[in-house]
Amino acid sequence: MGRLLPVLLGMMLLAACQTDTHAVFSPVPTAAPHTAPTAAILQSNDVPPAFQACLGSGPIDVYLSVLATTAPDVASSDAAYWSNLRSHGAIAGAISVFAANPSACTAELGATSTVKSMTSFVAQFADEGEADRAWQDGVFGFSPPPVGELAPGVTRGTSTGLGASSFVYLRSSVRLASWRHSVFVALVVASNGDANLFNVATAAIDQRLN
Repeated sequence: MGRLLPVLLGMMLLAACQTDTHAVFSPVPTAAPHTAPTAAILQSNDVPPAFQACLGSGPIDVYLSVLATTAPDVASSDAAYWSNLRSHGAIAGAISVFAANPSACTAELGATSTVKSMTSFVAQFADEGEADRAWQDGVFGFSPPPVGELAPGVTRGTSTGLGASSFVYLRSSVRLASWRHSVFVALVVASNGDANLFNVATAAIDQRLN
């Protein structure tokens, strides 16, 4: 019996090792990094060749610095809008302005002009809640209209094609879209451009907002 005991213990240990199951751990997929605002705004290949990028297009701080030397009043106003977004949690922002004539490069957003131009702005926030609250408060002075109180030419919500937190204003001389997608808020203002170009521009930006 003394010699059988070690044999029996060895057989039991072997059986236990064969029947034990071990969990298989799979690596946790990492979320794709968010697109940088400078990559999300309109790029040169998003607009017709007749539209040239205005000096300063890119990071919002660079844009404001350049604008301060050419249109200080507009720069001061835009800086206040950016400061308001920062107070809502914006961590990065970028703007691009394309115009058929340099005279539109220093114009206030949405101002009536005979020059064709297109401006895009994108700001990134830490989370979707911050981004949505900032959008509700207004982006560069453009706030969403109250639900059920839409003026002619204004559409709000999913029917814009830009999500629930969005509104679009369409007029022959000015077309504007403001929306929140993921952790971003975006704004596109087109002056004297056609509807197709405006729709293509907003769709191009929206696809980049992850």
